[in-house]
Amino acid sequence: MTIIKTAVDFILGLGVSVMMPVIITIFGLVLGQGFKKSFRAGITIGVGFVAINLVVGLLLGSVGPATTALVENLGFQLDIVDVGWPIGAAISFGTPVAPLLIPIILIMNLILLALNFTKTMDVDIWNYWHFIFAGSVAYYSTNNLFLGILAGCLTAAVTFKLADWTAPVLEHHFGLPGVSLPHSETVNFAPIMYLMNKIEDNIPGLNKLQADPESIRKRFGLMGEPMMMGLLLGMLMAILGGFDLKGILTLGIEISAGLTIMPKMVALLMEGLIPFSEGAREFIQKRFPGKDVYIGLDAAIVIGHPANMAVALLMVPIAIGLAVILPYNRMLPLADLSVLPFTMVWAVAASRGNIIRGIINGIATMCIVFFLATNLAELSTIMGHAVGFDFPEGATLISGIDSGSHIIPWIIIQLMNFNNPAMMALGAGAAVIYGVIWYFVRNDIKKQYAKELAEAEANE
Repeated sequence: MTIIKTAVDFILGLGVSVMMPVIITIFGLVLGQGFKKSFRAGITIGVGFVAINLVVGLLLGSVGPATTALVENLGFQLDIVDVGWPIGAAISFGTPVAPLLIPIILIMNLILLALNFTKTMDVDIWNYWHFIFAGSVAYYSTNNLFLGILAGCLTAAVTFKLADWTAPVLEHHFGLPGVSLPHSETVNFAPIMYLMNKIEDNIPGLNKLQADPESIRKRFGLMGEPMMMGLLLGMLMAILGGFDLKGILTLGIEISAGLTIMPKMVALLMEGLIPFSEGAREFIQKRFPGKDVYIGLDAAIVIGHPANMAVALLMVPIAIGLAVILPYNRMLPLADLSVLPFTMVWAVAASRGNIIRGIINGIATMCIVFFLATNLAELSTIMGHAVGFDFPEGATLISGIDSGSHIIPWIIIQLMNFNNPAMMALGAGAAVIYGVIWYFVRNDIKKQYAKELAEAEANE
């Protein structure tokens, strides 16, 4: 156990920008791509992740102080402290299930790939922490290591299927062929967001509004370009946060820079990923004719889409307002407001970048997030105490927007709540509703991208 934990800690300590080149190089060699081609693809992907993380760091570093100032200006007080996703990840990696789940899920992924259960090969090992979070919460909820591992594995299996289902969106909306997003706390919103989009398609007036970046650019010219949208949204956030003129202008330029540079950084990542992805596809199809494979990556590669960033920034004040008015919520959003670009991915993508629908979907997303974050606060706090987390002064309960984004883990945990029949029933009901929603919208992505899919099939 100690040896496994030491090995896992070392690998995770390398960080995604070092892990990915190693993983891609090894996979490239296995796929018969040769050392030179594999190594170059790995290094290019590593550089791409460094570049993306630099831009994400710029955006989060800019938005963080603005959101803190905004909350302080409004003077809201709630009893659950939003400690942010890095703390959630650190706590998860510190629990007993962490060193076991990483190799188990990796092996399980390979087996499920071989059995045609999934087409996704999740190489984003750093973000296995979301599966570990599910397993850790289940472990501390049941005090049973086996159930903790089972919860992590079930979360991963469902996530892989969701990643397969949404892969066409990655290719035809985000321009990332051969890629999927097994990012559990984002992709688990996809079925619900496609249900929202289906409803919006049948609302007169709303179904005619086209507010995607391209339509806005055509209508408003210069003011509709991503850099100008970023400038205006950044300045608006700074004004709401009570910044001085220098702070207003600085935040505007920084957000503008992030929205402008991010697509270029993703293009750099894809320069290394596309040859590798094509090599993987050729390898699989040669040995298993007709079988496709997707490379599972971090949702960071899509958050810079202009529509996504626009909705995420607009949702900051909206999320704070929802936290106050929702009767069941006890968490004050703060540290994790900076992860709204991740939380909003499927709220926006389900509508193909329609910003108006994205805001409506984002509100629905945050209503779910606040319920789950409040409900999981006690278990998150127990986990924090168990691993020796240094609680903020005066904090008795901790949670986060990211923690509240784990729909699938929450359902599984409730189903394992054997001492509370009411919560087990609630979990069973939620599982049925989630399954029905997913079944109801199962063909919507194919319909949404019917033209693109037909063209791709013709080209093949």
